[in-house]
Amino acid sequence: MRVESLDVHPLTKQAFTPFGEVIETGGAEMRLINNGTTRRFHDLANIETTGEAARVLVNIFRGQAFAPPIDIVMLERHPLGSQAFMPLERRPFLVVVAEDEGGRPGLPQAFLAAGHQGVNYRRNVWHHPLLALAAPSEFLVVDRGGEGNNLEEFFFEGVVYRIEALLPAP
Repeated sequence: MRVESLDVHPLTKQAFTPFGEVIETGGAEMRLINNGTTRRFHDLANIETTGEAARVLVNIFRGQAFAPPIDIVMLERHPLGSQAFMPLERRPFLVVVAEDEGGRPGLPQAFLAAGHQGVNYRRNVWHHPLLALAAPSEFLVVDRGGEGNNLEEFFFEGVVYRIEALLPAP
């Protein structure tokens, strides 16, 4: 089994664009609502669903905590809809994604999301399941429900991608 190191980079809107949107209030359109008592940060992610019986689900996931070294042995994707994650406890979490290469994931990329950031994985984007850090953490998750198989998993053969540290050495 070959082990390849993955560097972790800060999560930015520009770096994450091929995979979806970073959900954060910084730079977002803001509107005052409720007679001026509430700030609405508007349209932060493009929620996708396909299929006649599709519907949007709002969930809370509680993820176990991981600490380096973290081995990435599989990725998943959702062909029928996007999937958004927003941390409820403002704790950082790890995001691992890969571009599609002919129906399988390419080389994984890892990002460290700050506690005020969430992500929305576009439909069909390969990503690792939830990777909370330091402590079990809850996330508000918006994804697709309804008929059809909305989950594909891919297990790497002959290689493990290992995250040794949460940010690359300077």
